[in-house]
Amino acid sequence: MKILLIGSGAREHALARSLAADPVTTSLVVAPGNPGTAQIATNVDVDANSPDAVAALAQQLQSDLVIVGPEAPLVAGVADAVRAAGIPVFGPNGDAATLEGSKAFAKDVMAAANVPTAMAHVCRTMDEVAEALDAFGPPYVVKDDGLAAGKGVVVTEDRQAALDHAAACVNRDRRSSVVIEEYLDGPEISLFCLADGERVVPLAPAQDFKRLADGDAGPNTGGMGAYSPLPWAPEGLVDDVVERVALPTVQELARRGTPFVGLLYCGLALTSRGLRVVEFNARFGDPETQVVLARLESSLAAALHAAATGTLDQLPDLRWTSDAAVTVVLAASGYPGQVRQGDVITGVAAAEDLPGVHVLHAGTATGDGGALVAAGGRVLSVVGLGEDIAAARSAAYAGVEQISLDGGQFRTDIAAQV
Repeated sequence: MKILLIGSGAREHALARSLAADPVTTSLVVAPGNPGTAQIATNVDVDANSPDAVAALAQQLQSDLVIVGPEAPLVAGVADAVRAAGIPVFGPNGDAATLEGSKAFAKDVMAAANVPTAMAHVCRTMDEVAEALDAFGPPYVVKDDGLAAGKGVVVTEDRQAALDHAAACVNRDRRSSVVIEEYLDGPEISLFCLADGERVVPLAPAQDFKRLADGDAGPNTGGMGAYSPLPWAPEGLVDDVVERVALPTVQELARRGTPFVGLLYCGLALTSRGLRVVEFNARFGDPETQVVLARLESSLAAALHAAATGTLDQLPDLRWTSDAAVTVVLAASGYPGQVRQGDVITGVAAAEDLPGVHVLHAGTATGDGGALVAAGGRVLSVVGLGEDIAAARSAAYAGVEQISLDGGQFRTDIAAQV
């Protein structure tokens, strides 16, 4: 199978790593890719947010499957253009991707499908915001209604901080809105589900760590680490999420004439009142993808192709290793604010020489003289595999210790409590 993978982050490197090792894959092109994907696939420069450019590249390559990694190209309609060219694509069309592109739309879909989620108000003025904050009380949960690369949510006891974040969202342009939600207690988990427009197939659950610093302190980020499996998760959790969340959502979108084909990311809270949806995403999550795919033994290419072609009912049951996986994100100086770029990275090869360790590139580039340098906020994801969470965690941190990045930041407590 000739595969074209769109994106350039650690999520795409994780996907490329699994696809490159898959016997079903005959050729793999990553566009635009990164220095890590260049070692296992062919990188091709393309504007990932241009539907016409991606569709033209897929046709030129005679691709059998196109996989769209990031959210922005999906909302821009890249999958629509590829489908219009007659090529199977793993990724929802622009209308269905609004499930991630608009929190308000997601709430409307969940209400229609009777999916359990937090109570919420969609606000377009600061007066409405103030009323909603007072109605729910602290901790305040304020969500940008649009795409925000995983950093559009503020959870705070500080009412003024909540108002400031809401104002930044509402004042962005005349059409902008903000979602004010009730606070959900309990641990959060992520469950990815493959969807073919009618059916869903769940992957293994994972948990990520959003805050920058140890002990869940500091600002919200795109994710500083993750682990899988979840030994503490209730029995039957995955089946419950499929039955009460994923399948009803896919069925509701099909009823609306916008079938969802691709990856439905269910962000969930296990609250004192039961299962609740925190958010939906329309693509693989980062950094959870890094640990989920590290444990997948079945053919990823075959599974994604089945979803893209509406044949998930013919897909054999997915197989998973009994090993655990932990990933630790190494971020650049200044992240998640103004990041410093161009710092040299060393030690990646030494990390990958360790048993059970592999390193995935996110914000990296090739600098002067061929040196690997930081070129983004989250720079690398170091993944450790082991017979249990403790062993996987030890492997991941042993890998991190081999890598040098001036000003680099990472949490020391990923999966520690598990």
